[in-house]
Amino acid sequence: MKFLITGAAGFIGSQLIKRLANMSHELYGIDNLNNYYSVTLKKSRLENLGIKTTKIESGELIPSNTLNNFYFKLLDIEDGLKLNQLFKIYKFDFVINLAAQAGVRYSIDYPEAYIKSNIIGFYNILEACRNHAVSNLLFASSSSVYGNNQKIPFSEHDIVDYPISLYAATKKTNELLAYTYSHLYGIKVIGLRFFTVYGPWGRPDMAYYKFTESIIDGKPIQVYNHGDLERDFTYIDDIVEAIMGIIERGMKKIEKYDIFNIGNNRPIKLLNFINTLENSLGRKAIIEFKPMQPGDVYKTYADISKLNLLIDYSPSTPISSGLDKFVKWYLNYKRGKFKLE
Repeated sequence: MKFLITGAAGFIGSQLIKRLANMSHELYGIDNLNNYYSVTLKKSRLENLGIKTTKIESGELIPSNTLNNFYFKLLDIEDGLKLNQLFKIYKFDFVINLAAQAGVRYSIDYPEAYIKSNIIGFYNILEACRNHAVSNLLFASSSSVYGNNQKIPFSEHDIVDYPISLYAATKKTNELLAYTYSHLYGIKVIGLRFFTVYGPWGRPDMAYYKFTESIIDGKPIQVYNHGDLERDFTYIDDIVEAIMGIIERGMKKIEKYDIFNIGNNRPIKLLNFINTLENSLGRKAIIEFKPMQPGDVYKTYADISKLNLLIDYSPSTPISSGLDKFVKWYLNYKRGKFKLE
């Protein structure tokens, strides 16, 4: 089959492509390489997939040097015309939409970026799937849609009508649009509510990444709500394993539309998480306690029983192992810039 993966230079997208490449499908990746966080890191992820990033700005389709079946093109999903042209030429069988403007706090100050990418961009994806007879669509939603849900753990059956950030509101909008397009046009669509993904090649705007940088540099880390927070941290390999299971086994069990949590099902207190990170780094953190931030939620906790029933999903990476792997990658990636004593 022909796959299109949007957000191909992103954290999840780049790691998923590595797994999909082993299945001998034709893979086409697009990304706009925006500067919300380090473009250098995004290009490094592409280089890790065998893409010569010196050729990216040409806008041409670039073949991978190491993955025989992967091609990359610089393209923004906000550009509906170019997106439709791509769909028309390559006639994709399966679309995985991971492109989005990320970040809860950033959405408070820059709401327009979220409307353009997460709503208009996603609408363009849906229209392209409708107009070019794409029968399978996976898209990234987020655990943020649950807001300050009082019921624990968070279930796909819970009401998610009260988002507390614009980012969450755009993801809820994605789910509504996807349901409608599936209902009207018969597209098989699955939404994936990711829970705090971490690991090698991760995003520098995420807390664990920023904590690591600050601890190494001997700078204070800012811990919100005075440390009284819990997160369902989910290791990247477990995320990719879940997506692969849905592609290989789950899609054929779905009639039209469905939504699934992808989490670790083991929330950890933030201060315990920091202590585990300190052990991985061999250094202590300097902590500055701060009040709760607007848009933040107190606790995330994924009920993964629905996904387990679909594909026998069972995440297997403990937080200590996951952070050890992230720290090892980070030190290698930053070698020469940061050094531990």
